[in-house]
Amino acid sequence: MPHPLARIVDQLKREPSRTGSIVVTVFGDAIMPRGGSVWLGTLLAFFKTLAIDGGVVRTAMSRLAADGWLERNKVGRNSFYRLTRKGRQTFDTATRHIYDPQVSDWTGRFELLLIGSGGDRDASREALKNAGFGSPLPGVWIAPSGVPVPEEAAHAIRLEVSAEDDAGRRLLSESWPLQRTADAYLKFMKTFEPLRGSIGRRERLSDADAFTARILLIHHYRRVVLRDPLLPAALLPKDWPGRAARALCGEIYRGLLPLSEQWLDRNGTDENGPLPMAGGELARRFGD
Repeated sequence: MPHPLARIVDQLKREPSRTGSIVVTVFGDAIMPRGGSVWLGTLLAFFKTLAIDGGVVRTAMSRLAADGWLERNKVGRNSFYRLTRKGRQTFDTATRHIYDPQVSDWTGRFELLLIGSGGDRDASREALKNAGFGSPLPGVWIAPSGVPVPEEAAHAIRLEVSAEDDAGRRLLSESWPLQRTADAYLKFMKTFEPLRGSIGRRERLSDADAFTARILLIHHYRRVVLRDPLLPAALLPKDWPGRAARALCGEIYRGLLPLSEQWLDRNGTDENGPLPMAGGELARRFGD
């Protein structure tokens, strides 16, 4: 394993166990474009490269299934997993946010939602958070005008308010932890810049290392970008690191993609045999 990748893996091992989160990344990044179902043995082979025990992986899979994210199909002695309907819907939203974000133009207006205290409040809050809304006060959610309102919040009281740039920035500082997100982007770039250098120097990389690097790249990037509301540029600091982080992630991802897909060609299996080939949308990820 090349030195930059080994350092990233070592850093992962020093963090609290994130096996379930990595499983989520594998499905969203690699399995969904290739049919959506995968043999447990394929996942175990991948986690072996991270020195994560198979029992830990099985426990994580069971928890994800119990929480309604995955469903299992048993064929003989083999177990195959795919996302549930709930999981697919969440992944569709996250996929657009990660690989093809649509940043709205700043019109000087905000969408303001007031959420009541009914039984669906928790579901509404989670859906609004995932859709990029911020919350300056309990029960109050806000986003630049034009951001789609999720179905879970369809019964919220909706208002549209205007704000000049300075007032808008003050409102943003109360609604989103922008500095914390900026710091996370900077940490991401510091972690993965050496890997870009290694790829740029065309240092030898096995297909297993390429797949591992690709999954860890998206695993780290996903944790940051899904907290980023993707606000219009006019409302962000001029030195906002999200742009540079996306460029870095896209460059590394494109460099790893061919070899990492070769690993899936050799190791990826579903109920019908080798995983089907990915469609053209995979190659278009991080396109600008």
